[in-house]
Amino acid sequence: MNHSLAGAIRNYASPLETNEDLTKLIEAVGEAKIVLLGEASHGTSEFYSMRAALSKRLITEKGFSILAVEGDWPSAQQVNRYIKGYDSEKRKAEEALQAFDRWPAWMWANEEMAILIEWLRAYNEKRKDRQQVGFYGIDVYSLWESIEEVLNYLSRTKPAGIDLTLARKAFSCFEPFNRQPENYAVSTLNLSDGCTEEVSKLLASIRTHEKQYAGTEEADLNLKINALVAKNAEQYYRAMVRSDTLSWNIRDEHMAETINELRSYHGKDAKLIVWEHNTHIGDASATDMKNEGMINVGQLIREQNQEEEVFAVGFGTYHGTVIAAEEWGAPFQTIDVPPAQKHSWEAVLHQAGAYNKLLLFNKHNRSLFNNWIGHRAIGVVYDPEYEAYGNYVPSQIASRYDAFIYIDQTRALAPLAAKKAVPNK
Repeated sequence: MNHSLAGAIRNYASPLETNEDLTKLIEAVGEAKIVLLGEASHGTSEFYSMRAALSKRLITEKGFSILAVEGDWPSAQQVNRYIKGYDSEKRKAEEALQAFDRWPAWMWANEEMAILIEWLRAYNEKRKDRQQVGFYGIDVYSLWESIEEVLNYLSRTKPAGIDLTLARKAFSCFEPFNRQPENYAVSTLNLSDGCTEEVSKLLASIRTHEKQYAGTEEADLNLKINALVAKNAEQYYRAMVRSDTLSWNIRDEHMAETINELRSYHGKDAKLIVWEHNTHIGDASATDMKNEGMINVGQLIREQNQEEEVFAVGFGTYHGTVIAAEEWGAPFQTIDVPPAQKHSWEAVLHQAGAYNKLLLFNKHNRSLFNNWIGHRAIGVVYDPEYEAYGNYVPSQIASRYDAFIYIDQTRALAPLAAKKAVPNK
């Protein structure tokens, strides 16, 4: 099978060495309104720089105006305010990106992102508010930060119709857990409802009185999404101690819901780019995740839109280095990525030629790339010694993605705090 697959790759792959080589992909995007850009790790320089190059061309040539990333909403808002000129205090992108201080901060607080953020700021400076590009975090983790944002905003503005006590009750409900999600999660094993009622009532009140808090600098959107995060984060942390599948689904449903809220806020014609790991943007129904009842953003967005409106791009590498950690919460390291496992998707791509390449999938060639095959996924926690036991997701590549970008040898990205990196042992 691998010989025929390698032959198909040779026949259909295009060399990918310069930004001009991305033209075929830009053309293939067509009239899509949502472009999902993946990555096979959260610490590979080329995945960031390639997505940045693609995003710039989608913005300048295709009119995309929303960049949504796998990060916390409050942190991303600091970056959004920087690139839109709302915040005059921050002088450099590096300062704005320091808002990403939750582990793993290197995902967004890195030099590759700083270059893109400065480009976005310069791009926006020449445009009116409604024509500017926005930068938003769509993840679910910022429970306490988001409730605090809601409480501070309502305390400051006191919009008519919204009961401030609802925000105070929600904040007070979570206060005993000292901003430790695991403490709240464990407590809900004995408290069936936890703080569900408080955050649900808060979100319902804000949605009911939306017209009361429309304001400048996207304050209305900020309030609404932070309330949504609070509600869904509470569900996520409660599910975390009960079921990995349930908590995964709640998280990806939240990210898809936030994407839809962004589109609703910016208008039905607004075009949106999403940066997330392959495991989120590559359709879960074309992987073995479906056997566990797991869904993801890529699957949900495809199901909610017309086929031609969504375009998903997967990423992969054969070997190199990556930023990751030995365990959750540990200091990051530069870790060697070994050659891909034999017979995996990445190994066959290498077998077909040790060069960077682009593959576009369509009705004429999709069947050639749809046999089940292991597809490497590296997370923020990574141990190469155990890679064969959990880092390969059985996938139908051409159904999971609409295109695939392969970088044969990659290098670790450069965290803004790179001087604190722990070397390989």
